[in-house]
Amino acid sequence: MGGISSGFGAWNPIAWTLLFLGVLVIGFFVRSRGRKDYKRGTDQTQPFLSGNAEPETAEALHVRGENLYWGMVHGLAEYYERVRAWHTGILNDYVAWFIGALGLVFVILFWIG
Repeated sequence: MGGISSGFGAWNPIAWTLLFLGVLVIGFFVRSRGRKDYKRGTDQTQPFLSGNAEPETAEALHVRGENLYWGMVHGLAEYYERVRAWHTGILNDYVAWFIGALGLVFVILFWIG
């Protein structure tokens, strides 16, 4: 089988097409071996939540950062209490802090270097 040769390797569209078709055939074979007793619209389609019933709202299912990072937040509680006063939630404030910190780094590097 011929292909397209370049300085970086060779590319053969026929070989790639045959490989793609082979992967499709294997995929369909694996899918056909699946369970035959699966039924849509029944309890089989419900998500498994460790035996708990699914909440009515999606927000109740959401794991908040307070829960996810509880150990870190609890361990650094004094720091977070001080920093929380600076937190406004406005992107412009964060960009201003970033530019200010970057300017301070440049001043320090200019002074030292």
